[in-house]
Amino acid sequence: MDWDELRIRVGTAPGDVAMGAPAVTVAVLAAVLVVAVPPVWQVLRLAVTLVHELGHALVGLAVGRRFTGFVLRGDMSGHAVTVGPARGFGRVISTWAGYPAPAVVGAAIVWAAGRGWAAPVLTLVILICLLALVRVRSLLTAVVMLVAMGATAALWWWRDDALQAQVLVATGIVLLIGGWRHLGAVMSSRTRGSDPDVLASLTHVPRGIWVASFVLVCAAATVLAAIDVAAAWG
Repeated sequence: MDWDELRIRVGTAPGDVAMGAPAVTVAVLAAVLVVAVPPVWQVLRLAVTLVHELGHALVGLAVGRRFTGFVLRGDMSGHAVTVGPARGFGRVISTWAGYPAPAVVGAAIVWAAGRGWAAPVLTLVILICLLALVRVRSLLTAVVMLVAMGATAALWWWRDDALQAQVLVATGIVLLIGGWRHLGAVMSSRTRGSDPDVLASLTHVPRGIWVASFVLVCAAATVLAAIDVAAAWG
């Protein structure tokens, strides 16, 4: 592949992207359907968990911590390890980042997809997966990463601007719904060691306050995505 061809695949869509009401409706219905079917959701939950764990990792890196590895487990849970001070802002913000990550990423890619930025987003996803691949610490994690990279790379390589945008909208909605479902699970759970419990231990701020902060961020992300979807329907 020469430089010009690479630039074309990475660049924003030329002109308007066909994301009218029919295309957005199909994307929304597809997202709701795959989340509503239990066997499919059991698989897709791993993608939501992946975004959750990479949220911990990327925010940790942004505040100066060292990302050393992560795992996804068969029960759809996961764990990311960042190394740095045991307490303080960096530990708190990297711990906090996991639960809001799927909703924030979901809203961001819905926004980007409707503005012709699908190809740059896919390129960024591939790069993040490549960088994270060397930090996987289990076979299941490696399989999930390779499948995610393969699907993203195929969509990126056989570039179709309308299809890329439609797939990203559907993916963003899946992440939003999945983020809420994960958040609902931690709200109803009293298992020690969850992110809100760790945050409460680190800061002496009650667990409920941290859960409320997750809810507020997820709600804001959902509203922003809904505005973009409604604009396409309008």
